[in-house]
Amino acid sequence: MPPLMAIEFLCRVADVINGYLGGLNEDSIKDNFVIVYELLDEMIDNGFPLTTEPNILQEMIAPPNIVSKVLSVVTGNSSNVSDTLPGSTASCVPWRTADPKYANNEVYVDLVEQMDATINRDGVLVKCEINGEVQVNSHITGLPDLTLSFANPSILDDVRFHPCVRFRPWESNQILSFVPPDGQFKLMNYRVRKLKSTPIYVKPQLTSDGGICRLNVMVGMRNDPGKTVDSVNVQFQLPPCILSADLTSTHGTVNILSNKTCTWSIGRIPKDKAPSMSGTLVLETGLERLHVFPTFQVDFRIMGVALSGLQIDKLDLKTVPYRFYKGFRALTRAGEFEVRS
Repeated sequence: MPPLMAIEFLCRVADVINGYLGGLNEDSIKDNFVIVYELLDEMIDNGFPLTTEPNILQEMIAPPNIVSKVLSVVTGNSSNVSDTLPGSTASCVPWRTADPKYANNEVYVDLVEQMDATINRDGVLVKCEINGEVQVNSHITGLPDLTLSFANPSILDDVRFHPCVRFRPWESNQILSFVPPDGQFKLMNYRVRKLKSTPIYVKPQLTSDGGICRLNVMVGMRNDPGKTVDSVNVQFQLPPCILSADLTSTHGTVNILSNKTCTWSIGRIPKDKAPSMSGTLVLETGLERLHVFPTFQVDFRIMGVALSGLQIDKLDLKTVPYRFYKGFRALTRAGEFEVRS
């Protein structure tokens, strides 16, 4: 068996369970063991992947909710499997429901990106790249044939497509040609490497002497993306040798948990003055200086901007004579964004 097939199938199982249960962890699987078992029974047959499309699976196995849990307790029937096969089994396109009908035909395309960055203790950007997804929500009558093109597809790297995408048009002209599943799905994943800058900066300064460490962290805008940067959050783990910490900030709130995790919730960065956090850390008895320095994890969100620079050129609908409404959105959030001190 090709090893990548097993890896891809496991990723698909994780995505489906995550979509059904709203999270993938030990507790959620224990609480919904029957549904997980039913999903695996439909997703793999005699050792081969069978049905891995989330919207088709939802027609066969109802997602868990309060009503179904109450009914299973009252009736003793814990099965969520439908008595009838989904319409896609009679369709020539296995990922699409057979002949859906809508009063309003709509397609929404979202660019959802995560910025991964590493900044060393000298403030130099060591790594900065974008991992993105093209998410589509399609509600179109019949069997539509869509084409999606980008204004600058040459910046894309490591692309991965949904099975509905025809590979030849992309290989020859970088055009996505596909018959979409009905509802929401992930059309493609991509990566954009070697970005030159980040939208915000985090500058930590630590000086220690005489058993006391003084900490100062400043956060501000480096490059204005043209949209509001909000949900800014800085988190770091205090070194084990720290006995106590007294930290305050000029903007936002600072919380120190019992496991020595410090969280600075900034929210939206003010335009007039860059917020800062400062304070003192008391070292263990016998230690004069700090020898283990924390790494700062940064989180943020920017609505309406794809920081990779990827731009959608146009979305066309073939084979269907009626008009349809199309909408585009973008969202960038921080992924593994680390600042070393």
